[in-house]
Amino acid sequence: MPGAFASRNVGLVKSPSLRQQAARRRLLAVCGLLLLALASGAVGALSERHAEVLGKPQTGPFSYFS
Repeated sequence: MPGAFASRNVGLVKSPSLRQQAARRRLLAVCGLLLLALASGAVGALSERHAEVLGKPQTGPFSYFS
């Protein structure tokens, strides 16, 4: 019967390099920005439909300056 500290043929796991870690962080940041853009677009689309249903006047981006 092998002891508690006997080798079980488990190889060492190689940790990601600094370049791989940076690429993973960059990908995570880009995906986060895309998710935020999609969520804000969905909220904007839902609020636009809701305003049309209530019959509120539509304002343009420069309507406050004229």
